[in-house]
Amino acid sequence: MPINETLSQYSDWSFESSFTIYVLAFVLLIAQYASVKASAVHSKELVGSGAPIATATGPGRIADAPKPPLSERLAGMGYALLILALVLHVAAVILRGFATHRFPLGNMYEFVTMATAAATLTSIVLLRKRAMRPMLVFVLAPIIILMFLAATKLYADAAPVVPALRSYWLPIHVTIVSVGSGILLVSGVASLLFLLRIKQPAGEEKSTALGRFAAKLPDAQSLDRLAYKTTIIAFPLFGAGVILGAIWAEAAWGRFWGWDPKETMSFITWVIYAAYLHARATSGWRNTRAAWINVGGFVTMLFNLFIINMVVSGLHSYAGLN
Repeated sequence: MPINETLSQYSDWSFESSFTIYVLAFVLLIAQYASVKASAVHSKELVGSGAPIATATGPGRIADAPKPPLSERLAGMGYALLILALVLHVAAVILRGFATHRFPLGNMYEFVTMATAAATLTSIVLLRKRAMRPMLVFVLAPIIILMFLAATKLYADAAPVVPALRSYWLPIHVTIVSVGSGILLVSGVASLLFLLRIKQPAGEEKSTALGRFAAKLPDAQSLDRLAYKTTIIAFPLFGAGVILGAIWAEAAWGRFWGWDPKETMSFITWVIYAAYLHARATSGWRNTRAAWINVGGFVTMLFNLFIINMVVSGLHSYAGLN
């Protein structure tokens, strides 16, 4: 069937609109992160100085509600914009599918679009609590970078997929891998922030500029739990994606495994995340050592996505790049 150019254009506009709103949310969240200390200090000064608080002064009177700190208002606006951007982001994926009359995961542009949508949804769900919202800005930064690369270097016009990808395995295998990759992005950022947070000894967070910066993050234990929780979700998804990819390879190429560069790096990535989960449950490894392994898995996943797809030639060379 011919490509629906109108829906393809709507998909591109949805993607561009979501990207713009992500950037606006990012600006608000940066402002929120910068204002956390000032708001906290201001609140303490009011309490410490005995500043009067509005109370009921008569029958039927209701005390004036205290105005939320600036940081909370900025965080709320940024979070609301994230939800709006995600709606447009998902619309871009769906419209691309209708425009091409296929599942929209046939090239790197579409894969990154799906993976970043999964990362955003994971962030919205798991970082909705006030104590965790300062982390949103650090998750949003790589999402924006990946979307920028998708819209520029990785962009591919709406078109039918190559014959090798015309299989019912495409929506199964690639969706699982892309969603798992998006969740692992959140896990990798959480471990990086955990390593930054744990380096600041208790009581000394404000002695240096880096310490003051890190003190605004969620506590190290919460970051470590988030990294572990997201990996527990994504690890079986990623593993299932590798296994299903092997089954597809047997149907398409007549063998389950051929040590193609993409297959090899996917397996290495899966092994590193398995090592992280093992280290996380092992005494003496569950803090910084396990976090570094998780960061290593995240770097390997990015290497597999960009270098293997764009530089190394193999049977999985379906990036859709000119």
